[in-house]
Amino acid sequence: MHPDGMSVFLLADGAMRGAFFHGTRFVNTLRAQHALGPLETMVLGQASLTAALLVPMMKGRDRTLFRYDTNGPAAGFRVEAFSEGYVRGYLLQNPIPVETQPENWELSPYFGDGTISVTRFPEGGREPVTGSVPIVHRNISKDLAEYFLRSEQIATAFNTGIQFDSTGRVIGAGGLYLQTMPGADPDLVLAAENAFRAAPSLGQWFAEGGDREDVIFGLFRALSPVVVLERDVIFNCPCTRDGYLSRLLQLDSAELDDMLENGSDPVEIICHNCGSVYSYPLDELKKARNHTGTEL
Repeated sequence: MHPDGMSVFLLADGAMRGAFFHGTRFVNTLRAQHALGPLETMVLGQASLTAALLVPMMKGRDRTLFRYDTNGPAAGFRVEAFSEGYVRGYLLQNPIPVETQPENWELSPYFGDGTISVTRFPEGGREPVTGSVPIVHRNISKDLAEYFLRSEQIATAFNTGIQFDSTGRVIGAGGLYLQTMPGADPDLVLAAENAFRAAPSLGQWFAEGGDREDVIFGLFRALSPVVVLERDVIFNCPCTRDGYLSRLLQLDSAELDDMLENGSDPVEIICHNCGSVYSYPLDELKKARNHTGTEL
């Protein structure tokens, strides 16, 4: 099996841009981090693959928050993409309440009415910018494309796929996006749209050993594709043990007193964004608090 990776490419002398992401290890990582079942893996996996495709759209040290809030059983998700090449995120409802496991991987029954929102955090501390649109398709890729069209007036298409084997193990995962630049020739845009719709099942493609180049240079061959960048994108989180320790020590004094006197030993914190578990023995917390100059 080919390793994970992302190919960023241009079509028709820059009239369109896109990226193709092989994310099998990426999806298996987020599944293990959050201890997800198959349905939950499909929802967060598709959300995170789509968020990964936002990485090449960013500049500098920007980050983008992609959120899906719905009144359906799945409730939605919150995922973040960082320009440095990593994604983190979590489901708003885990596990997703279902009476029986789904017979297929059509996710629309688990989504309801709601909103999709995208918040961009530019480098340098400038004010974040948020746009939101109603959920229309109950499909993560199509709803994000709807957001770009309605909120940013940019024609964009997304496609994600995840393949499981008979035991429920993820054996293939990937994502593809294509975006039209202003002034693109309508005939070229139509040709690109037709090619995009002809893409194979991406999860199955990677499960069967396919590579990124065959899709880019085969699917879009009539549009003179050029790969301009190869990069890694991983499911990862900048959280640290020391960072959460600092947050614990910043709790209200009375709350911290109660934790140190009556709390469980050790204190455990789970990062919602990535599922990492950090453990702090009470003796360590007491020493750390005393070191800050605040006595019990």
